[in-house]
Amino acid sequence: MSDFPVFDGHNDLILRLLRGDVTAEEVASGLDDGHIDKPRAQKGGFGGGMFAIFVPSPDDKAMRHDEMRNPPYDIALPSEVSEAEATKWTLRGFDAMEDLAAAGAIRICRSAQEIEDALPAEEMAAVIHIEGAEAVDRDFDKLNAWHARGLRSLGPVWSRDTIWGYGVPFRYPSNPDTGPGLTDSGKALIRECNRLKIMVDLSHLNGKGFDDVALITDAPLVATHSNAWSVCPHSRNLTDRQLTMIRESDGMVGINFASAFLRPDGRMDSEFGLDIVLRHFDHLVDSLGEDRIGLGSDFDGALVPDPIGDCAGLPNLLTALRSHGVDDGLMAKITHGNWLRVLRKTWGE
Repeated sequence: MSDFPVFDGHNDLILRLLRGDVTAEEVASGLDDGHIDKPRAQKGGFGGGMFAIFVPSPDDKAMRHDEMRNPPYDIALPSEVSEAEATKWTLRGFDAMEDLAAAGAIRICRSAQEIEDALPAEEMAAVIHIEGAEAVDRDFDKLNAWHARGLRSLGPVWSRDTIWGYGVPFRYPSNPDTGPGLTDSGKALIRECNRLKIMVDLSHLNGKGFDDVALITDAPLVATHSNAWSVCPHSRNLTDRQLTMIRESDGMVGINFASAFLRPDGRMDSEFGLDIVLRHFDHLVDSLGEDRIGLGSDFDGALVPDPIGDCAGLPNLLTALRSHGVDDGLMAKITHGNWLRVLRKTWGE
């Protein structure tokens, strides 16, 4: 494992298991495609991260990359998912996490100390995250049960609207001010997450929803996989006003590797250099400070820059950061230290 193991804010490996593309045993032994498996994680110093349980829509039109290759674009969001259907997928997601643990690919972590203990290990440190809370019931019985099963992070929406609030579309150019904020049920969800010490992820939430969370929450504001709107004016990215609010809450942002959210032209095209990632890095450090920035790759859910390619390519990014003037202290913060800090503060450790 690297001297600077990466703990990452977001990946979609679990969806590959849910779709039947790969098995837990194959993730443990090695894959021919995708972004994450155990051998490549060891090679690239990928120590783990937030593993998202995501429920695809019935028509499964999420993130159609071809439609994002030629800006401007405004992609119609996929259809809603019922609570019953979302619950089936979510339960299967928990099972998939436990299958990965049984296969020796991950260690499921419920505290920052468990993450820190796992980072030097062969297995990836894995925090269970739910992306889009369609499966959660209004009485929060399932949320409480899933917290007991290991859930530690939740995004109220994944772009498509839910009973909790409204997400941002895949629209370029656009800012995040795209509609109403949290519903009354959504505000209650944030309070319940605070009570349970479940981290609330602001990525995919629109501007008014972001503001509503900021007014309610007693935890740091965190966007696990988002970039700087000032560099790439995409609705999925964070404006300077939002970054100021995150800084004032002592929260943080994980840099998303999705090409369309990095490139200033908004194209979903991976043929570009890491200088663009460094532009986002510089803006986020200037806006947030060195203690509030990390990585949020979106591996297995996005088209990432060619110089990174997959988790085995993370050393290329660290080399670029080193050449950019990042010393050992800041490198440790970016790769894992800042995540450990904000999770300790959020989870009350």
